[in-house]
This record gives sequence, C-alpha cells and structure tokens, in this order.
Amino acid sequence: MQTAIAPPPETRWQWRGHSIHYVCAGEHRADRPPLLLVHGFGASTDHWRKNIAELQHNFQVWAIDLLGFGRSAKPNLAFSGDLWRDQLHDFITEVIGRPVVLVGNSLGGYAALCVAAQRPQSAAGLVLLNCAGSFTETEPTPPPNPVQQVVGNLMRSLLLQPLPSLLLFQYVRQKSIIRKTLEKVYLDKTAITDQLVEDIYRPSCDAGAAQVFASVFKSPRGEKNDALLAQMSCPLLMLWGEGDPWMNSRVRGARFRQAYPSLTEHYLHAGHCPHDEVPGQVNALMREWVLSLESGDRSITAVADSPASLSDA
Repeated sequence: MQTAIAPPPETRWQWRGHSIHYVCAGEHRADRPPLLLVHGFGASTDHWRKNIAELQHNFQVWAIDLLGFGRSAKPNLAFSGDLWRDQLHDFITEVIGRPVVLVGNSLGGYAALCVAAQRPQSAAGLVLLNCAGSFTETEPTPPPNPVQQVVGNLMRSLLLQPLPSLLLFQYVRQKSIIRKTLEKVYLDKTAITDQLVEDIYRPSCDAGAAQVFASVFKSPRGEKNDALLAQMSCPLLMLWGEGDPWMNSRVRGARFRQAYPSLTEHYLHAGHCPHDEVPGQVNALMREWVLSLESGDRSITAVADSPASLSDA
C-alpha cells in the first residue's frame, strides 16, 4: 500500500477578480530558478504531490490550479491557452517575482509552452510531459468520408448544446468512470489510488465545473505547437510516457524535435501522466537537467531513453 503524501499548505491569490489556488514548498534559492508545476485537464495541484515532496529538497517549488480547475474559481468564461498563459505569467510576475522553470503535463504543458514562447521574461526553462496541442499539417490530408464528416459535425454540434454537454459531464465525472479512464492511461495500475480518483472527482462537484467542461470544448484551438516553438528561445526538456494511448509519443516527439532541435528528451515506461506514475524517474531527470542549466553543463541536444538505473523504489 502506498503511503499517503500530505499536500503543502494551500494559499490564495486574486487574479482578475477570481480566486486562484496555489501551493509552495521548499526554500528560496538564489543560485537556481524555482519550479512552477502546471497540471493537465481535470487535474489540480494534488496531481503533483509526489513531485513536490521530493523536489522541494532541491528547489523552491510552486504549483497552481489553472482558472476553472482544482480549487481555483470556475467562472463562466471562454477558456483558452491565451487565458491560462496570462494567468501563469501574472502569477510568476506578481507572486513568485522571478523567472521560473515551467513544468506542464498535457493541457498544462500547452499553457506552459504558451508562456515560454510569448512571455519569455517569465521562463528560465520549460519541461513538457506528454504535452497537448496540435501541429501545422505539412502534408495534404485525404478528403474525409462524407458520411463520417456529417456524423462528426452533428455530434460536435450536439455536444455544444447545454443539455447534452451537461449529461456528458455528469457521466464522465462519476468516480467509476474516472477510474476506468485512469486505467486506460496509466501503465502501472497500482498508481491509481482512491485518493487520486477523489482528487479528480472533488473539483467536478464545484459550482461552475460543468460550464468549464463545456467551454473548454467550445473554445477554438490556440496557436500551433510549431508556431509557438518558433517564438521560443529557452531550454526545453521533454519527458514522454511512451505508453500513452492518447498520443503517439515517438511521433509527437519527432515533431517537437524537428521544430526545436536543441531540446533534451527522455522516453519513460509510463502513460499519459509520467510525473504521477513514475515520479522517481521524472524527479531525478528534472533535477539533473535544471541544475545543469545553472552550471552550464547542459548539452545542446540529448536524445535518450531513461536510464535503467532510475527507479521509483
């Protein structure tokens, strides 16, 4: 049985009239940048508990709930990468007060990428774990099947309506469905604890959670990953759970590497959330990479699988 890890004390910050939840652990260190951890869709600062507990011994570690998620407010707004980019940038500027290494998983990775690309003064570095976001298609795609296109458009139109969207939300937020979804995206099923399910379920009961769910799917897609990478200049570490059923990590990794050749990357035996599934490996790789930034010891390009000696024991 896994030992429960107590979360650090929570704190509140007011941003554009909305209450934002965040946590901070570890001491300020003048010789290295702090870390800012950004969760994925439907998650929260709780999802970084295993990482904060270990990384706080080497860094000042911050984690924040994006507006609309976790313990942060859930207003009726149009949610987008631009909105979360501005939230993160303002948090770094107003609360942390110095550039950070942004660490983001999935949707949080895309938001962190937006900051590093478009608010570079806030980013000392960027770590992406199974980052969301699309790329510009460089090859012509075959014409869609007319029947599939009609059915797809009909389904999208239907789900944008309030009642069907609410019914879908009520279905996917059930604890049994949350657990089944996690079982699809985690390779190590023992990492799926009752606490993890509860951490995802709890915010879905907040007022406004259903509206956030609908808004995220209604919002137009943001700027493409390759366009963002073209604007970026900070160091980039990519950690891939290569067992992720939602994305072909090797193919996506090649797309990121093509757009940003100076990145460092590692492929781990994990699913969509490697930071929670194999935290020991993720923490060690991040620690070594961030410390190498300050020592000037970082190689220009390092492409490798995770060393077998790294373990989560």
